[in-house]
Amino acid sequence: MTENMVVVLTALNLEYDAVRRRLVAPQLQLHERGTRFEVGSLRDTGCQVALALTSKGNHSAAVLAERAIHEFDPAAVLFVGVAGALWDATPLGDVVVATHVYAYHGGTSEDDGLKARPRVWEAEHGISQLASHVARTDGWTGHAGSGRHHHNVHFGAIAAGEIVHNSRISYEAAWIRQHYNDALAIEMESAGVAQAGHLNGSPVAVVRGISDKADGTKNTAGDGTWQPRAADNAAAFATRLAEELITEQGNSPMRHRNKPSSGDVTHIAHGSTVGIQARDVTNSTVTIGPAQPAATPDDLAAKLASLRDELERARSIGTLDSPTYEDAQHELALASEALKEDTSDGKSRSVRALKRLGGLTDEAAEVASKVAMLITAVNGLS
Repeated sequence: MTENMVVVLTALNLEYDAVRRRLVAPQLQLHERGTRFEVGSLRDTGCQVALALTSKGNHSAAVLAERAIHEFDPAAVLFVGVAGALWDATPLGDVVVATHVYAYHGGTSEDDGLKARPRVWEAEHGISQLASHVARTDGWTGHAGSGRHHHNVHFGAIAAGEIVHNSRISYEAAWIRQHYNDALAIEMESAGVAQAGHLNGSPVAVVRGISDKADGTKNTAGDGTWQPRAADNAAAFATRLAEELITEQGNSPMRHRNKPSSGDVTHIAHGSTVGIQARDVTNSTVTIGPAQPAATPDDLAAKLASLRDELERARSIGTLDSPTYEDAQHELALASEALKEDTSDGKSRSVRALKRLGGLTDEAAEVASKVAMLITAVNGLS
């Protein structure tokens, strides 16, 4: 994981510009398939942001999100932009942060009507908690444009589909409110980004500014006033969230769990008992006993194979649900195949797959621990 990097994606140029204005010295980074990223830093912070435009729709957003994750291996992916409010309780200009995302177009058509069969993705717990903290402290409002009326942050479900929703009396409007009556906002990209994050083990946050009421007023003079304001508010909150996320990553005790840091004590003494007592050990590494020999590709292949049993065990006891188990097996297979190539590129792809596997298995502590050790071992291959 690139510990000081956050990917920010937007669907519209208006949203893109609202984020870009907050970047210092953005530089072009061109993906081999033509996607253009601009990489810059947030002012007076160590937070790097890779910004890209997905265009409208869940499908393109999913493809670009996965491309960005593979390109940058970020600490998180933020989708930032505007949305329509489904209820009057969410005023224009306010910000909605998704606690979970509905892909609301899933369904089955029967004689008595369309029955909902949604997919749902919950926001990652840590990033959701951090977003709530940012909203409580109200520090994000200093990132918004000057002279703006104070706006609030709401947490709740966001519905993402494949149509521009601009009515309160249409059949679709009534159906959505019947089946997704807890959704605060509606838009067209979050489901794709949430799916990409889930498959790649990358935390996703969805931040939306309310630009309209999904009531027939899109493309009116009022919409022209509120859309840039809503985009700016969403960008203000998202960039503040990104700063806090990177700061927290840097201070986390788990940050260096895969590698010894200055001041660590490494005990490699087989068949013996060793005690070390000291008040302070700083800027030092203490190693006792002969170091273990570096792992070989054959050793690692065997350990990767044994992980399959660990994943099966985690599923059997309910630590991993079936969709996560399938995704984890897929990443494990990718890591194994890449390692067989015995090339530097193969090693890199194996590590990326293992990192995604680690993200998928965070709830299975024993599996996640073994994955972390494997990442270190693969990185250590000559």
